[in-house]
Amino acid sequence: MINKTAMIAASLLLVLGLGACDKPGPGERAGKKLDEAASDVGKKMDDTAERVDKTVSGQGDAAGDAAALALDDTEITARVKAAILAEPGLRSLQISVETHSGIVTLTGSVDSPATFDKVAAMALAVKGVKDVRNELVVVSGK
Repeated sequence: MINKTAMIAASLLLVLGLGACDKPGPGERAGKKLDEAASDVGKKMDDTAERVDKTVSGQGDAAGDAAALALDDTEITARVKAAILAEPGLRSLQISVETHSGIVTLTGSVDSPATFDKVAAMALAVKGVKDVRNELVVVSGK
């Protein structure tokens, strides 16, 4: 009889033990939560990396546009200077030319109002010039 009772008790404990295995314990729940958190972090990192990539790519495009614009400004400046130097009456004058976003700024001095207007018109005629800021000073007696 002890054997039969011991067998029933052992079987009951075995069934209860196996039943408890199906239920997650605190360690298993914590592990599952860690796995979920790690997965969430991974997704967020991927999303952030994608956004950073798009931002950097966009900035690269903008930098490329700025470099192209700067090259155009440099070319415009060179063309305006060449036009001024090609004109015999203007060759000896001290005229500085700067270009930013297609807008040419002329500084320095000229000998007459006619020369003042002529230099501005020449600069405006150069391909790529959007506007001219004529800051030349007319100095008589030059």
